[in-house]
Amino acid sequence: MKFSVLSLIGHAPHPLTGHLPSAADRFAEVIETGVAAERLGFDAYAVGERHAGPFLSSSPSVVLGALAARTGSIRLLTGVTVVAVLDPVRVAEDFATLDQITRGRIELVVGKGAEAGHFDLFGLDEERQWDLQKEKYELLRRLWTEEGVDWEGEFRPPLKNATTLPRPYAGPPRVWHGSATSLDSPELAAKHGDPLFTANAIQPREAYARLIAHYRERFEAYGHDPAAARVAAGSGGLLIADSSQRAVERYKEVYEAKVAQSFKPHLEGRAGYNTPFRTIEEAVADGPQLIGSPQQIIDKILGYHELYRHDLQSVTVDGFGLPHAEQLETLQRFAEEIAPVVRREAPSTLWDRPAA
Repeated sequence: MKFSVLSLIGHAPHPLTGHLPSAADRFAEVIETGVAAERLGFDAYAVGERHAGPFLSSSPSVVLGALAARTGSIRLLTGVTVVAVLDPVRVAEDFATLDQITRGRIELVVGKGAEAGHFDLFGLDEERQWDLQKEKYELLRRLWTEEGVDWEGEFRPPLKNATTLPRPYAGPPRVWHGSATSLDSPELAAKHGDPLFTANAIQPREAYARLIAHYRERFEAYGHDPAAARVAAGSGGLLIADSSQRAVERYKEVYEAKVAQSFKPHLEGRAGYNTPFRTIEEAVADGPQLIGSPQQIIDKILGYHELYRHDLQSVTVDGFGLPHAEQLETLQRFAEEIAPVVRREAPSTLWDRPAA
């Protein structure tokens, strides 16, 4: 298995102390974490995109540019690129530029996003989100694989003989499809033979297993080799202690305060917005969160792998407001005590060839 670190660049007050770091300090932490992830041997580092809510991740291409200048080998991903609200021409240009700068280290995870508010911000109808997603992704795909594109659709002006520049470094970057609640993303990924990145962040595992099963079934139905279907899985946060008891003692208050802080009452009942694992004991036992001793976390990841057969596991360390030094210590423990065991027990050929 391969491993990625994700930051959504959250910027909410600390759930217990109310402290709010400056935006500049948060960006510095995110960049330093990416540098540390490369040093510790993680395979990828991802930056999210949010245009609503307490986040600073509205311009992931800019943050990834800063990371490109500070790293040399780690792959740089988005998580996700909200293509449904963006201009595919701009997306093609921005990320092909990054692909050239990094000499092929860029990959996209595209999705319609997890914050309902961004559709209003961009003057778009949320009811059309999947139509927007499909049309814009398919145009992006053509812009990266063709030159002199003639195109006409519903959501942006037509294109005539359009060639976006720069071209990608060595062919189109890999594009994953982020999937959290709907069968639409797995369907679109399967249609084009693309990989699937399941959120695996809030709901019980059965909900995500259903999406992955649909993806694999439709991938083969569209005529693709089922052996080529790639799956990645997120997690609801990483907290490591020497034992389950120590994890509960150390993190219970901050975990449950964060759950309460991020609760969205207006979205209660809509899948994918509020975690049902309100206590840390529930999260340790049944949630997608990776909380507990190293062996507990190994067992949970391998349990997910048995169900998902995924190639890539994403972890997040900056979601609960822990001090940055503790976040880096957590990544180091994961890299030294957990990743080697999971790599051995669940090997993957993803990214076996050098990125450049």
